[in-house]
Amino acid sequence: MVAVIRLSGTIGVGSALRRGLSLAELAGPINRAFKQPRLKAVALAINSPGGAAAQSALIAKRIRDLAEEKDVKVYAFCEDVAASGGYWLACAADEIYAQESSLVGSIGVIASAFGFQEAIKKVGVERRLYTAGENKSLLDPFQPARKKDVDRLKRLQGDIHESFKSYVRARRGDRLKGKEEELFSGEIYAGRAAQEVGLIDGLGDLRGILRERYGERVQLRRVDGEKSWLRRRFGLSHSTGAVGGGPALGLADWRPQDLADGALAAVEDRALWSRFGL
Repeated sequence: MVAVIRLSGTIGVGSALRRGLSLAELAGPINRAFKQPRLKAVALAINSPGGAAAQSALIAKRIRDLAEEKDVKVYAFCEDVAASGGYWLACAADEIYAQESSLVGSIGVIASAFGFQEAIKKVGVERRLYTAGENKSLLDPFQPARKKDVDRLKRLQGDIHESFKSYVRARRGDRLKGKEEELFSGEIYAGRAAQEVGLIDGLGDLRGILRERYGERVQLRRVDGEKSWLRRRFGLSHSTGAVGGGPALGLADWRPQDLADGALAAVEDRALWSRFGL
């Protein structure tokens, strides 16, 4: 039997309206996957444009810890995209596979923001910000960007990038064939090119590869997370609306903060996916 864990969506702590891929959400399914009877392997079905680096590292570490503890092989299968943090998750596997049209890689760190300092001047708003500690504020969107803030951000990004690169090197080893300055530049590769530079081990889908490895009669068992009370009560699925006959929610059912958080999360998610044309 092969346990299948689906890692689909952006990586990070979610909210009442949006489930993110985080260790808090995935610890249960991961633990249950490695406890399945007659377990031969664990498969990761990945479709993620990335997100929070810390959560990517935590999830990957939990998978590796249990794989080594149980002496079980892990396979990763990239679907539409396994990029940035999504590729970090894929590297938790012993072998990585993708489709020819899958987008893989993006080994880098990105941050984006908006500047509203001119907008608040036009509407007559005065920004008041008080801190204890000269470096407490970083790139306040309502103030002009300061060089020292940009330099601080780049240092932080550099530290995270080094951690990402170290993990890829440790997991892929001498299978990496491309030049590091290209592999770790944030470049994205389609499936066949990703195989040529060693980011993946081959082309193929989850069912096909696992049947090759473990026979035509291999049993694939998907291990899902439990829905939160809110999702159980209103029949919310992992990512969209009401399912299973549960009542759909109207705007009046949510607190303003829930709606604001959900709208912001949706914009952030859309921005991550759209970087890959999805």
